[in-house]
Amino acid sequence: MSFFKRNKERMMVALVAIILIILIGVTSSERMALTKFEIILGNILTPIGKVSITISERISDFFSGIKNIVNLKEENEMLKKQVSLLEEENRNYLNIIGKTDYLRNELRLLENTKYNLIEAQVTGKEPGNWFNRFTIDKGLKDGVEKGNTVVQGIQIDQNTVIEGIVGRVVDVGDNWAKVVSIVDEDNRIAFKIIRTQDGGIISGNVDGRITGYLFDDKADVIKGDKLFTSGLGGAFVKDIYIGEIESVISDDNDLMKIIEIKPAIDFKKIYKVFIISD
Repeated sequence: MSFFKRNKERMMVALVAIILIILIGVTSSERMALTKFEIILGNILTPIGKVSITISERISDFFSGIKNIVNLKEENEMLKKQVSLLEEENRNYLNIIGKTDYLRNELRLLENTKYNLIEAQVTGKEPGNWFNRFTIDKGLKDGVEKGNTVVQGIQIDQNTVIEGIVGRVVDVGDNWAKVVSIVDEDNRIAFKIIRTQDGGIISGNVDGRITGYLFDDKADVIKGDKLFTSGLGGAFVKDIYIGEIESVISDDNDLMKIIEIKPAIDFKKIYKVFIISD
């Protein structure tokens, strides 16, 4: 592109300015009227000057507009980043709030437990609503062994947090382990009722419920009785809290007393557990 084409508007403005300066010099002497030539020249140059000024202003406005658009884009990107950071911070706060009870129970359990506990995060689970089978991020290298009992901290009254039974380790690798929880239908747990010392067997089912029976069909059991692991069979550590009796059903045909259990653990929300290490 030639120099003239690149600077056409500026040259026009400069030319008009030069002509106007000449006119000022010519007409600066005291006269009562302009000559015909001056009038004609003024009529020609005045619109040109207005057009040139208008073009210059529009060019200036155009580039100012582009600059404003760039600034607005940068500001918008900055605001998006700030919003994203605030949303992440809000999610973290909500996550902490949602885990408040668990975190408090965890702290109190670690302060008062008599067991050697290995802390583990849940890294995966089988399909379904219940955590009947899941994987954790600790294994042989961390001291986890097959058959270890898995627990969480459970508050049973205002001042007491104890171990609540989750399940047991059924398979283990160097840095992972698989856990089968007590709501799984393949699990069997020998229990005792703390109030009467009556015992029996409970197991889970596909609905995530826990049911069982008492060895003594004449046992004195009522709704609200608390169940603990008895240790029979050696599958689970003794005296770990299971939950409480929700209902009692007498089965005259099978000469059994059937119970339904409300577990201490929420088996729909498990994200962290403890393994009782030998």
